[in-house]
Amino acid sequence: MIQSMTGFGKVIAELPSKKVTIEIKALNSKQLDLSTRIPSVYREKEMEIRNLLLQKLERGKVDFSIFVEYIGKDVPTQINETVLANYYNRIKEISSSQNIPAPTDWFKILLKLPDVVKTESVEADESEWQIVMDAINKAIDKLCDFRIQEGAMLQKLFTEKVTIIADLLKAIEPFEKERVEKIKARLKENMEQIASQDYDKNRFEQEMIYYIEKLDVNEEKNRLDNHIKYFLSTMDNGHGQGKKLGFIAQEMGREINTLGSKSNHAEMQKIVVQMKDQLEQMKEQVLNVL
Repeated sequence: MIQSMTGFGKVIAELPSKKVTIEIKALNSKQLDLSTRIPSVYREKEMEIRNLLLQKLERGKVDFSIFVEYIGKDVPTQINETVLANYYNRIKEISSSQNIPAPTDWFKILLKLPDVVKTESVEADESEWQIVMDAINKAIDKLCDFRIQEGAMLQKLFTEKVTIIADLLKAIEPFEKERVEKIKARLKENMEQIASQDYDKNRFEQEMIYYIEKLDVNEEKNRLDNHIKYFLSTMDNGHGQGKKLGFIAQEMGREINTLGSKSNHAEMQKIVVQMKDQLEQMKEQVLNVL
């Protein structure tokens, strides 16, 4: 079963004095493109977190965030009175010199200014880190479950599209036979017209063989059929097949394009256009396969 690169996982860990929220989002990417947002209290564990994400998520554009909300009374927050006083005095001076009314709710404004409020960075002890690490693993598991569900939907879509292409390939056969008969009739008619003329029969026969071989599409049909079977079997090999499925889809496109250029028949060309439409829909989605 294939997996999607898209996923989301969120877990909240409740601690005595804080609530820690883990969020992981993933989109498609050629390799692992990891972005982390980690508060200073857990910053020393960043490399451990990155290695874990690399090991479990493999590929994708991944955004990892830890949010800490202090809920106890002992919140490690300080108000820098010196900075606050400087802001207060400077605002009063500007208010007076520019004739701008002074604010009425001073604290509401001052506490939002840079460096007035600071949260002390207190390193987490080992027991707290184990709780947070457990939450990180659970968030990763949720994202992986999401990927599996999305992958099942993609596999169903690919199976439907590939089956349609296989059916369209079979639909070519009657028109292919009709095309061959028309070509034979046209060649026979032309031969009758030149029967009385002097020409190099050996050269003519060689040109005839070359012309018929040039229009033959049996090799393309066989290769396309093999690519279809290979695509289906590759999906069943499990996750990590995204790049290979992309390569197979490209090869399918080459054979379909050659069928179109060789068809020389209106109905066959219509079928080829339908094949291309189904394949393009597949190629858009195969980029999201892990």
